Amino acid sequence: METDLTPKKKIYSDLPALEKASDMSAWLKDHKAQAVEVIDLAGRGAFTETLVVATASSARHAQSLADGVMALCHEKRYEYLRVDGYTNGQWVLVDCNDVVVNIFQKETRELYRLESLWKVPASKEELQAMASAADAKEGKQ
Repeated sequence: METDLTPKKKIYSDLPALEKASDMSAWLKDHKAQAVEVIDLAGRGAFTETLVVATASSARHAQSLADGVMALCHEKRYEYLRVDGYTNGQWVLVDCNDVVVNIFQKETRELYRLESLWKVPASKEELQAMASAADAKEGKQ
């Protein structure tokens, strides 16, 4: 007899978000997504734990990649909530709760520069390294 206090059987994988993101990233790379990046947002009070950002070569490619990510979620029992931007294919967002996959067209990715928005240094040392890299880049131009 089950009561309200009986734990319910988990229906989704309890794999850590970074491992799911790594799995999704590898799948995207295998299917010709370009410039795939994983951004860890754990502990930053963000809307998710991990972002995956990738570039598709066309709207149809972006849709195909989104379809594949959703199929991967189903196969591996990763939680999947919704997809947005699928019809247009310029920026397709696949919300998997603790991992959000963003699939961009090249021009749209360059416009929004999502990585620069979320690549906030996690420590003072990381901030100093980013500043040094920016200084070096300016010196080369």
